[in-house]
Amino acid sequence: MNAFTAIDPGAAVAATPTPAVQWAMPGALPADLAAQWDALALDAAEPNVFAQRWFVEASAPLASRDVRLLAVRQAGRLIGLLPLANASRYGRLPLPHDENWLHHHAFLGGPLLRAGHEHAAWAAILAALDADPHATGLLHLTGLVEHGPVHRALIQAAARPCDTVYRIERALLQSDLAPEAYYEATVRKKKRKEIARLQSRLAEQGAVAIRRLDDADDLDSWIDAFLALEASGWKGRAGSALACTPQTAAFFRAALHGARAAGKLELLRLDLDGRAIAILVNFLSPPGSYSFKTAFDEAYARYSPGVLIQLANFDMLDRDEIAWMDSCAAQDHPMIDSLWGQRRAIVRVTLPLAGVRSRAIFHAVRTLERLAAARKRPAPEPSA
Repeated sequence: MNAFTAIDPGAAVAATPTPAVQWAMPGALPADLAAQWDALALDAAEPNVFAQRWFVEASAPLASRDVRLLAVRQAGRLIGLLPLANASRYGRLPLPHDENWLHHHAFLGGPLLRAGHEHAAWAAILAALDADPHATGLLHLTGLVEHGPVHRALIQAAARPCDTVYRIERALLQSDLAPEAYYEATVRKKKRKEIARLQSRLAEQGAVAIRRLDDADDLDSWIDAFLALEASGWKGRAGSALACTPQTAAFFRAALHGARAAGKLELLRLDLDGRAIAILVNFLSPPGSYSFKTAFDEAYARYSPGVLIQLANFDMLDRDEIAWMDSCAAQDHPMIDSLWGQRRAIVRVTLPLAGVRSRAIFHAVRTLERLAAARKRPAPEPSA
């Protein structure tokens, strides 16, 4: 699988060398590919921490399917990398297809594409899948930023239908305002008064402090505190907390250690008398950032510790190197939507691979999807 496409070494060097494709497995990377993957993340047209090496390597052991990495190099330099997997079902249809692979806790699915090489990278990726004997007719891409550099380049390079089949909007923090000014401009006055009241009531319970993980702090003790907080609440009772299985706890620990080693980690905690009652995990990838996970002690739920720790997170607006933060939240999330005023559209797209059969499958599937969407739409109001 770690084989490059054949290139004639005696051929004349073109002004723009033809990209070469390499297949690899996350757990068995050639040393040069690992180093170039890290370098690509620093020069990506669109940052995506969930496609960076430290996150993919932490999450790949939990994959229920074989994950392949499709890497594209040009003139020896990595210009694109996309984790892929085969799927046996397309929605409710028993239709095998290829899709970008995302771990359950990954909230963005765009590949890493080198700035200035987006079109060439996508063209090489699609050509490789068109020729891949393991490919199964359709390519399904989840978690693309709508009209972002990755999405735009895909549409331009595809030379085939590239349909948006699902779309959500989630909260985004982005503003030129200072934190306090943003808070006042975005959060309605009545809610700000209520939050101030909650802050005062919590302060009556003991010493309140916001802490940020620094180089001297023991990361594992912070991770332990987060896992314990999350497991003590509704996620623990539902069996969905990270600590509920050794595998997901190990993933979380590996991801945070990997992020710290890569300089991508920020942890905030809200302490009461020195004990954490809320912890927020952020991943940083300038010019972007991601609010990855939050946990809080439900014994203090009446003080809204999840809201209070987000107030400290507004300090992100003061950082010159960070232009925005993705909430990674569900659409219409009541808490974060009330605090962050901007929205980011995330889409899922489907396109056919090469061949008449693939085109026929694509058009049949899209017809079924349009019919299903039409049935869900409310009937128009009768005219007066």
